[in-house]
Amino acid sequence: MMKLKTAIAAGVLAALGATGASAQDKICIGYQLPLTGDTAQYGQGFRNAAEIQLEKFNASGKLPVPVEIIYEDSRSDAKEGVTIARKFVDNPCIVGVLGDFTSTVSMAAAQVYSRAGMPQLSQTASHPDYTKISEWQFRNITTQNQEGPYNADWMTELGIKKVAVIAEQTDWGQSVVAGFTKQFEADGGEVVFSEYFNRGLKDFRSVITKIQRSEPDAVYTGYFYEDGANFLRQMKQLGVEIPVFSTSAAYNPALINLGGDAVNGMKLTVTFLPTSDAENVKEFVSEYESRYGEAPGQFPAQAFDAVGIMLDAIVASYPDVTREKVRDALAATKDYPGVTGVTTFDENREPAKELTKAEVIDGAFVGIE
Repeated sequence: MMKLKTAIAAGVLAALGATGASAQDKICIGYQLPLTGDTAQYGQGFRNAAEIQLEKFNASGKLPVPVEIIYEDSRSDAKEGVTIARKFVDNPCIVGVLGDFTSTVSMAAAQVYSRAGMPQLSQTASHPDYTKISEWQFRNITTQNQEGPYNADWMTELGIKKVAVIAEQTDWGQSVVAGFTKQFEADGGEVVFSEYFNRGLKDFRSVITKIQRSEPDAVYTGYFYEDGANFLRQMKQLGVEIPVFSTSAAYNPALINLGGDAVNGMKLTVTFLPTSDAENVKEFVSEYESRYGEAPGQFPAQAFDAVGIMLDAIVASYPDVTREKVRDALAATKDYPGVTGVTTFDENREPAKELTKAEVIDGAFVGIE
């Protein structure tokens, strides 16, 4: 009897961990993302882009069975992210997972996925430690270990010697400061002021006053567009004319809509510009604008590519689509032609992407040399 129970249990585990598409009438991808709460606008953008990519794929005939995306609202809460991860792991239809939005939630959920053997691809988790959790974690966004040094070198080349650094008080914000500071100081520069703030801060005036007193040549910032718009507006209101640089996280058309002319002159790095002449970018932007009435920002573009990369891995695994085979196919991703640039995963499941310098000029993001 004990042997029979053991055999049954083994069979159940095999069905959960190695579900094959041949035994299904559909293949499922789990997508955990914030659809309510303070960061819901990002999750909605992810879902919008994902639906465009999924519909395009299912109409392509690349597989004889449809792929479905199952969305779950994490509210950008780590505990909720873990609950969703357990739910996805227990669903035998799901062979791979996308998300979450923040590094904090992505890393919390990753503990579940790594133990269960579920491939996880985050479109935006840029904390350096995320992919170190296990061989099951991937990302298609640049990390602050790449962006920070790139921006530090850029600012050094412009003759900037002293910098004030501010960033949101999160794991990601800390990685922004660490990634930039180490290289900037190695280049001979000096960080004369450094401070963290809580996301959603309404009044930056005391922080701006401290920055002004430190007399930097420029300010390096780790924020998203809402905080960025507030910060830049209040800089202008106080008459502080110190150049501001930022990461790709600040790239979003809403930054300009909210910040107005106060945003002009801000410089940042990006991997996606909707004004690109690349055919795949023009097609994506046109479809997104047609459906949702606005141009896509950096993060919907990241989601669009993440879904495409996962779908390609499923195709490569067919007809015996298991979580392990999808993981291996993700690891083998080479020269994926995304709207955020070509993506190839290295041996640490990190993407090698080319960064572009940009500046807000006359109310528009413009690529610069």
